[in-house]
Amino acid sequence: MEFLNWCKMKDWIGDKNSTYKTLGASSHTDEERAENDYYATPPKAVDMLLLLEGFSTNIWEVACGGGHISKVIVEAGHTVKSTDLYDRGFGESEIDFLKVKGKWDGDIISNPPYKYAQEFVEKSLQVITQGHKVAMFLKIQFLEGKKRKKMFLKYPPKTVYVSSSRLLCAKNGKFGKGKGFIKSSAVAYCWFLWTKGYTGNTIIKWFN
Repeated sequence: MEFLNWCKMKDWIGDKNSTYKTLGASSHTDEERAENDYYATPPKAVDMLLLLEGFSTNIWEVACGGGHISKVIVEAGHTVKSTDLYDRGFGESEIDFLKVKGKWDGDIISNPPYKYAQEFVEKSLQVITQGHKVAMFLKIQFLEGKKRKKMFLKYPPKTVYVSSSRLLCAKNGKFGKGKGFIKSSAVAYCWFLWTKGYTGNTIIKWFN
């Protein structure tokens, strides 16, 4: 049965949010999106990453937000450079990572604004030195798309760690109760891991 006919039979009146829910296309929830696409990473996701992979002493968090990733990495004994375009009370602000010059002799771990995620990945691989790593916390849908396919063929991730249980990011950095708190998530997240210079096949693993 065609979808439109089914809708008429059910006397269905949809809006933008209900359409996204029906088609499974919602990125986060049916709430309004966060300011500047700011969805903070749950600290336990960072803890899990550090159990999955070893990283350099020097780490750059290139979209640090409120420091939810950086704080965990510092506690694990790393030296962390934390920058962001926006001032959210942590790290260095007004730093546009996509426009920085020079090289970074260390690894990069971040959860960039999803709209610019590919640009952040490509820039990260440009600025790190050979053999260092880039780890990005992104939606599983990042695997899709013709434009990203070209990037994946040129820069294959070494490993994609898929969270087998839903991890909940915090809209505008608000973990806990109160206005703006996300109570549930329709999003599956992964840690995408690149090692600069790697040209083999991508390995899919599961965690959580």
